[in-house]
Amino acid sequence: MEYIGRRGLLAGAAGALAVAATAGAAGAAGAAAPAGAAGAAGAAERAATADFRGMWIASVENVDWPSRSGLSAAAQRSGLISLLDTAVKRRLNAVILQVRPAADAMWPAAREPWSQWLTGRQGGDPGWDPLGTAVAEAHARGLELHAWFNPYRVAQHTDLDRLVESHPARRNPDWVVQYGGKTYYNPGLPEVRKFVQEAMLDAVSRYAVDGVHWDDYFYPYPVEDDYFDDDDAYEEYGGAFDSRADWRRDNIDTLVKEMSDRLKKIRPAARFGVSPFAVWRNDDVDPQGSPTRAGVATYDDLYADTRKWVRQGWIDYIVPQAYWQIGHPTADYADIVPWWARTVAGTGVRLYIGEALYRCDAESATEAWRDPAELSRHVTFAKKYAEVRGHVYFSAKQVAADPNGAMARVVADHYPTAAAPR
Repeated sequence: MEYIGRRGLLAGAAGALAVAATAGAAGAAGAAAPAGAAGAAGAAERAATADFRGMWIASVENVDWPSRSGLSAAAQRSGLISLLDTAVKRRLNAVILQVRPAADAMWPAAREPWSQWLTGRQGGDPGWDPLGTAVAEAHARGLELHAWFNPYRVAQHTDLDRLVESHPARRNPDWVVQYGGKTYYNPGLPEVRKFVQEAMLDAVSRYAVDGVHWDDYFYPYPVEDDYFDDDDAYEEYGGAFDSRADWRRDNIDTLVKEMSDRLKKIRPAARFGVSPFAVWRNDDVDPQGSPTRAGVATYDDLYADTRKWVRQGWIDYIVPQAYWQIGHPTADYADIVPWWARTVAGTGVRLYIGEALYRCDAESATEAWRDPAELSRHVTFAKKYAEVRGHVYFSAKQVAADPNGAMARVVADHYPTAAAPR
């Protein structure tokens, strides 16, 4: 099976994730103490010394959890607890749980409906509080719980009538853009930017999450022969910019900066992190870019200036999805990690590397991914760079099943003892 990457797995963005000149390309995906708290110094010291060992738990399309829609509340809870226990067994210290996969919620939200991936019906009450349970049970096990939100994805289809009647996108159809067979909130509208922040901060204000986490969906990955129609928004709000691309980047910059500021006020102990596609720009386009030749770049195609967010200190950590093997001809893991290490150096932003555990498969078409030692070599390589402070594995079901033994090899080689609670 040829893998198209995490984003293809989660949302079918296959064509956009190709790396130029190769069929093997892949795309991508302890809390700081409150200021003035009695234990702030100790918590900060632990966070500074303990490496981040995390795993993503994806809920969209029931990728990891729940294993399918429509399970009983007891079965859903049992499945979640099992994954948390898996994290402990694998000597990890953090989980990143997707709680807003598509303008919906894994908690009794004030602004958006219950996620369809729980009951099979959008808006259907599952009879329990998944996020509240996840926070409590993770903390009881010494695990951080980072709440993973997708800011702009609304639906994996374009039929607004399929959304629950009270859905904000259905009540405000002018907020959305349909593109590539999917529906997105329009990042160019200030009212949308305000709303999505409020939707996410509803959870942050109510639960002691250790982090707010975004993946790589800002503007969507390019779809051939389709047009992201934000003409009206650009005409109204884009006049001060030299190009639509500059305006779009400013829209996402503003979202990141505003969310960063608001998070610090609402829950100062929580950290803000992003896990972008690992190529900011190729150096044949920009000398500041990485020595890669990726067919997609976050700056140019997703309008996400991830390097700027690091340099401005708007985020607390970054997890580039370095989902290629060592030696990849156009996006080499051994080129990407040093570039990110240089990028974060001196900024105070923590660098964790996103690892493609899901690609580790004895039947992979790529020889490197058939080798159970490939991922362990990644961790060994990254240790040469002091700026790399941890790794995050995609995704939880592979952490549990470990089909070719790659995760067990990482644990044996690099995690000989239980992770220190963060």
